[in-house]
Amino acid sequence: MSEKNACNNAVTLSCAPDSAHLICGQNRFSSVLSNTDVAELLARQAQQEAGTLSRAFRRASRSAFLWPENVVDVVAQNRSLTELRGIGPFLEKQIRRWVDQHRQLTDRPPAIRQDFISLADARQLLATKPAWSKKLRGDLQMHTRWSDGSGTIAEMADAARERSYEYIAITDHSKRLKIAGGIDERALREQALEIAGTNQSISREGGNLTILRSIEMNLNPQGEGDMAPKSLSGLDLVLGSFHSSLRRIDDQTERYLAALRNPHIQILAHPRGRIYNFRLGLKADWPRVFAEAAKLDKALEIDCYPDRQDLNLTLLKLARSAGTRLSLGTDAHHPWQLGFIQLGLAAALRAKIPDERIVNFMSIQQIKCWIAGLHETKPLTSGLNKVQLK
Repeated sequence: MSEKNACNNAVTLSCAPDSAHLICGQNRFSSVLSNTDVAELLARQAQQEAGTLSRAFRRASRSAFLWPENVVDVVAQNRSLTELRGIGPFLEKQIRRWVDQHRQLTDRPPAIRQDFISLADARQLLATKPAWSKKLRGDLQMHTRWSDGSGTIAEMADAARERSYEYIAITDHSKRLKIAGGIDERALREQALEIAGTNQSISREGGNLTILRSIEMNLNPQGEGDMAPKSLSGLDLVLGSFHSSLRRIDDQTERYLAALRNPHIQILAHPRGRIYNFRLGLKADWPRVFAEAAKLDKALEIDCYPDRQDLNLTLLKLARSAGTRLSLGTDAHHPWQLGFIQLGLAAALRAKIPDERIVNFMSIQQIKCWIAGLHETKPLTSGLNKVQLK
């Protein structure tokens, strides 16, 4: 079948179920303290402490998003909370007091900690709509030893095969992000050979996974990338992301519009640049940004990393209204972190994103058709990559 016919025969997926019933990480009809609530209580306690104790509460607050079980369930089973990541005897006593006192949050967290959900809470939501997770076919952001990840390409592929994925995108950082070991054009070519070899090995073993040749290209505030266009032309997928000037408090709409108009990228990764309890992220006229993305048929990412969860729920609802495509990427730096995908799935479910707008619900052929269409209709105005091939 030709690529054109395959594109014409692409299956249209049905709309997402209506099941966004979680508020601040818990069922709005429930009085049970959720892990998301515990994270907020720990963060507030950290602000009241000093030195080592403050840091311990702060670390535990971040760890709460990774706990596989709800605190209240562990307590109900008479198990020690020290089983949970980041919890020692002292913190266990504090958390048990909150549980025993039926402590509740009476006000919203500050903006720097809003719209986050814990892994346990995400799993609880997804369990109510099991068909939703079954639509997932792959993960479109992860890192390997080629940049700042700990796993090899083969190890990330093995983890994906355990999840029965159809595809993954290896998106190591590009060269200007030196702090993350970004790769240059030569390394990108060498990596492509390793990806090809790994794909061949998987095929010989009868596997169904395809590794997409990709990159997370660093963008400057003008939306320009740091890789030579020729080096990107052979890739299956290009993510663009901002890693600088992320604490600006003025409107950054033009930065986003320039990035979306960059003809070399298809997905804008972790758009706001927010990090839980550390960085609020950038401001923009988001309806305008999402409208431009929809017009250009580019995707914005739901970064599933627990500290990021970017786009957040509030912006996802705006993206839904604009009809914007959305991509799910774990931003995994270790094989086990592919499990973070549940945070993105839950976020999309809460925001009632139609499943035909989620890139990861598409087949690999549908993704290739979408990208081919973008290449055929390059925007008139674009942020260009100014570097030359070495």
